[in-house]
Amino acid sequence: QVQLVESGGGSVQAGGSLRLSCAASGYTYSIYAMGWFRQAPGKAREAVAAIDTDGRTNYADSVKGRFTISRDNPKNTLHLQMNSLKPEDTAMYYCARHGSYGFRWSTLRSGDAGYWGQGTQVTVSS
Repeated sequence: QVQLVESGGGSVQAGGSLRLSCAASGYTYSIYAMGWFRQAPGKAREAVAAIDTDGRTNYADSVKGRFTISRDNPKNTLHLQMNSLKPEDTAMYYCARHGSYGFRWSTLRSGDAGYWGQGTQVTVSS
């Protein structure tokens, strides 16, 4: 079965960096777009970034220039490098797989996700 397991979360001061990883298994990783989403307490889940099968990327305006999404197809792994972190980046971060193979995730809609990981907590203090 499809499994997505996030790691790399933690606590960091504002201006710091973290690198999240997501290990995927149970399907052909390379043919699905992948994405990162986040949810802060009391707020709706929001898109962070997505990467298509050809490596094209798409970012939420709030993280452009600070976050970088990447994928390692031979290792079935997704990454999110987060730099210049701000307190408003504090949230649970979720890895997601697009629901349909070959589709681009250009809209960053969470409703297009087919599978979700359990999440990893990121806390940024001021």
